[in-house]
Amino acid sequence: MPILNSIISWFVTKRKYEIDFFKRYPVEVQNDMLVKLIKQGKNTTFGKDHGFQSIENYQQFASQIPIRDYPAIKPYIDRSMRGEADILWPGETKWFAKSSGTTGDKSKFIPVTRDNIEDCHFQGGKDTLIFYFGNYPDNDLLSGKTLTIGGSHQVSDVNSETFFGDVSAVLLQNLPAYAHWIRTPDLAVALMNEWEEKLHKIAEITCRERVTSLAGVPSWTLVLLKKILEKTGKSTIAEVWPNLEVFMHGGVSFTPYRSQFQSIIGSDRVKYMETYNASEGFFGIQDDPEDSNMLLMLDYGVFYEFIPVDELESGNPRALTLAEVETDRNYAMIISTTGGLWRYMIGDTIRFSSLQPVKFKITGRTRHFINAFGEEIIIDNAEYALRKACSGTNAEITEYTAAPVFMGEGEKARHQWLIEFSRQPDNPDFFIELLDNALKSVNSDYEAKRYKNLALHPPEVISMECGTFYRWLKMKGRLGGQNKVPRLSNDRKIVEEIMQMKGL
Repeated sequence: MPILNSIISWFVTKRKYEIDFFKRYPVEVQNDMLVKLIKQGKNTTFGKDHGFQSIENYQQFASQIPIRDYPAIKPYIDRSMRGEADILWPGETKWFAKSSGTTGDKSKFIPVTRDNIEDCHFQGGKDTLIFYFGNYPDNDLLSGKTLTIGGSHQVSDVNSETFFGDVSAVLLQNLPAYAHWIRTPDLAVALMNEWEEKLHKIAEITCRERVTSLAGVPSWTLVLLKKILEKTGKSTIAEVWPNLEVFMHGGVSFTPYRSQFQSIIGSDRVKYMETYNASEGFFGIQDDPEDSNMLLMLDYGVFYEFIPVDELESGNPRALTLAEVETDRNYAMIISTTGGLWRYMIGDTIRFSSLQPVKFKITGRTRHFINAFGEEIIIDNAEYALRKACSGTNAEITEYTAAPVFMGEGEKARHQWLIEFSRQPDNPDFFIELLDNALKSVNSDYEAKRYKNLALHPPEVISMECGTFYRWLKMKGRLGGQNKVPRLSNDRKIVEEIMQMKGL
C-alpha cells in the first residue's frame, strides 16, 4: 500500500505542524478560540440574552455569562429539541447525545451540532490515528477493520426531525461513507437497541473479520471479548485476531482493566491509547506512549476554564483560564463549545502534569467522591490505592463502587467497598491493609481521619459474585454504550441497591 502510506504520511505531517503550534502557544490559541466562539454565537437566542454583541474580552465574557450546570441550560436545550433554530448555536440542532441524568432529570440531552461533530468529535478520532501513525510508522492498521461498540438512537418524542441516543451512536450515524469501509460491525447491528442481542450478533460477525483495532469503553469491550472467546472456543483474542494492534479506550479509568486486557488478549504487540471523548466533546488524547497523561486538544472549537475543586463549595468560585492554572492541583472543567454549551460545568475533574504542552489526567467527577467525614477521597485516590492492593495480593478487579458507612448503633464510621474480583486476593485482610495504607499515602485528609481510628475505622471490602454489577446496570436499563458503574458515592443509595441484589 505505498500510495496509501504516502497519503497518510502527508496528513500526519500537515496535522503535526498544527498540533505543534498549539503546544507552543496554548494561551494564545485559546484566546483566539474564545473570540471565534463569541462571534459565531452572537446572533443566537443565548447570545442575545447574554449580550454577546458587547463582549470584547474574557473578563466581559466571564462577568456576563454565569457558570451553569445542566438544569440551568436545559430550557435552551428543550427549545432546540422542539426544532427551534438559532437557540444555542446557529441553525437547527438535529442530534442530541443522551447521557446519565442529574438529581432532577433521569437523562441529559447534550446538543451535538454539525460543527461540533466535524470539528471536535471527528477531528479527535482523526488525531488519535495521527498520533498512532506518528508513534508507530510501521503499523499495518488499515489492512483490517476497527471494531466499535456503539449505543443506540431513536427519534425524539417531541419532534420527528430530532434524534437522540448514546454519543457513540450519534457519531456512527453521522460518519462519512468511507469510514464505514474500515469499521465493523455494520451499522444495523451497531445501533441495535437490545444490548444482549446486539452483543451476541457483534461476536458472531466480528470473530470472522480481520480486526486490527478496538475502540470503546473498557468495561463493555471486555464483556464483548469474553463473549467472543466463549463463541469461538479460543483461549485468547490474539488467536481470534492475530493482527490486532491497538485498543483505543476511554470513558472510565483503564487502571483496573489493564491486566485483564493483557491477559485476555494474550499479545504483547497490542498497544493501548487513552482518549477523552465525552457526550459534550472530544477533549484529550494520549499522544505519547511513554506518558500516561493526555494532551489537551486546544483547536477543537472548545474554550476551557477551570475551577479549583477545593473552591467549588465557596459559593461563588472564580474560574481560571489556561494562563492561570497550576500543575498538580485538581480542577473542575468548564467548557464553551461549538455545540452551544456556554460556560458549562461538565462534571469531570482533571489535574495538569504540564502546561506547555498542556497535558493532564482525569482525576474524577465533581459529584463522584467520598467526603462524609472530611476525607475528600476522589477517584484518582481510589484507583491508585486499588492498584497497590491488587499488586500486593495478586488480585484483579472487574468492577467496584464505594460509599461511606455512617456511625450509628452497632456501626463504626468507615468506607465500604463492593468489589467484583476476576481474581481474588491471595490474602483478603492484607488487601484491605494495603488499600488503607495507599489511601493514607496519597490523601492527608484521609490519613488524618484514620489516625487511631478516631473519626474513621479501616475500610470494609465486600466481594461480589461475578456479574453482579452487570445485573445492576441491566436493572437500571444502562447496558452498553457510555454507561458505567459510579465509582464513589457520598451516600449509600447505589451500594444499597447493589447489596440487595446479593441479599445482604
